[in-house]
Amino acid sequence: MTTRAIDLWVNATMGRQQQPEFMVRVKEDYFHAGADFFKNLEPAEMLEIMDRAGVTKAVVTTPAESPSPEVLAFPEAYPERFALAAHLEPRNGMNNIRALETLAKDQPVVMAKVVPFLLDLPPDHRLYYPIYAKCIELDLPISVNTGIPGPPMPGACQHPLYLDRVCLDFPELKLVMAHGADPWWDVAIRLMLKYPNLYLMTSAYSPKYFPAELIHYMNTRGQNKIMFATDHPVISMERCMKEAAELDLRDGVLDKYLYANAEALFFAS
Repeated sequence: MTTRAIDLWVNATMGRQQQPEFMVRVKEDYFHAGADFFKNLEPAEMLEIMDRAGVTKAVVTTPAESPSPEVLAFPEAYPERFALAAHLEPRNGMNNIRALETLAKDQPVVMAKVVPFLLDLPPDHRLYYPIYAKCIELDLPISVNTGIPGPPMPGACQHPLYLDRVCLDFPELKLVMAHGADPWWDVAIRLMLKYPNLYLMTSAYSPKYFPAELIHYMNTRGQNKIMFATDHPVISMERCMKEAAELDLRDGVLDKYLYANAEALFFAS
């Protein structure tokens, strides 16, 4: 089978004029990245990168309450190649919920996003619950960052175990752990075994460094649970695709990881 991929986490506007200090620190101290780390990408430029890497579709992110015209231009220019994720601010209450509903009605939104370390509030906090309810109503999956973040920001709030209560309270919610789950991979895997609607994407985590327990899970009971994502340009699409192809995966598992699992969850009609 020809290699194909859906990248569920791509950054289009990393080059905005002022980045928060924690992003500057993660660039310099964690990724040791160059100038390309903070760069705005035009739709045609991103498409060239995707074609070189073998990425079929990509999901770009915009704030729900103040949608970025630069980001909305991606699916407008290439509707077959780009879709949207809506980043949400749980502290903004019903304004946040109404913004998500409007954006999902007017634009090709396939995912909501929340990032606990930005709030230092775990995802079982009551502020998130209206978002979860609205995502169920809209039949919209939501990603929640898990694992200790690379930036110098709070990490305890992103322990996967906080999702145990969320999955219990919202069994219909399609929930995707984002940015891996390091160092709590075993907990994340155990939760995915427990809950049928809990998944994981490997955004911002190089396939070269996947732990053995994740590879084993991908090859066995987790074949339909783990999905490809890069956080490009933080980690480039080309690098992630090359390293993914070198993983010790059973026949058929690579395509599920790179493409089929995301297609089924986010793009099935």
